[in-house]
Amino acid sequence: MNRELLERPFAPEQIKQRHGTNGDVLDYIEGSAVIQRLNECFDSEWMFEIQEHSTYDDEVVVLGKLTAQGVTKAQFGKSKIPRSRVDKTIVSLGDDLKAAATDCLKKCATLFGIGLHLYFAPPKVVSDNGNGQSGHVHHTTSFDAGVPDPGRHTAKQLSAIFSLARGRGWTNKQVRDFTHDMFGKVPDDLSKREASAIIQNLQNHSGK
Repeated sequence: MNRELLERPFAPEQIKQRHGTNGDVLDYIEGSAVIQRLNECFDSEWMFEIQEHSTYDDEVVVLGKLTAQGVTKAQFGKSKIPRSRVDKTIVSLGDDLKAAATDCLKKCATLFGIGLHLYFAPPKVVSDNGNGQSGHVHHTTSFDAGVPDPGRHTAKQLSAIFSLARGRGWTNKQVRDFTHDMFGKVPDDLSKREASAIIQNLQNHSGK
C-alpha cells in the first residue's frame, strides 16, 4: 500500500470551504476527489459498502466500510434532513442517505490517510469587526503544515482523546486501534501534533 500516494496533499483548487457552527471556516474535500484518489491508489480495485443506516428526526446516520488490498476501515457518516417549510415533511430521504454515504466514504478514506493533511491545518475563524459584520479570517491554533512537530503529547490531550472515545462507547482497545490506524502508534506514543489530529477527528465524527 503506497502511503505516500494515499497521504499526498490535495491541490488547493480541490480543497473547498464551508462555515462551521461556531463561525469557523472548515476545509473539506468533495466525494468525487476522494473517489478519484482511491482509483489512483488502488487501480479502481476497492469496495465501499453500507452496513447499516438509521433515520432520526433531523439527520440520517450510516455505518460503512471501505476495503482495499485486503484492508478494511469502518466509519460512520451523517447528513442533516431538510424538511419542507410548509408541512415539515422530509424533502428527499434518498438524497439525504446518499449524502450520508458520501460523508461515510470520505471518513473511511481518511483512515487510509486520504485527506489526513486537512486535520493538521489550523481551523480559521471569521472575526467580528465590531459592527456586526465579519472581518478578517484568522487561525485559532498555532499548528501549521510544515512546522516541526512540537514534541510529545500532553496529559490534557491524552485525557481528551479517551474522554471523546468514551463518549462514542469505545473500549481502550478500540482507541489504540484507532490511533494505530492513523499514525501507527498507541496513544502514549503520539506527538502533540498527532494527538491534536486525533482529537479533531473524534470531535468531527462525534455527531455533534
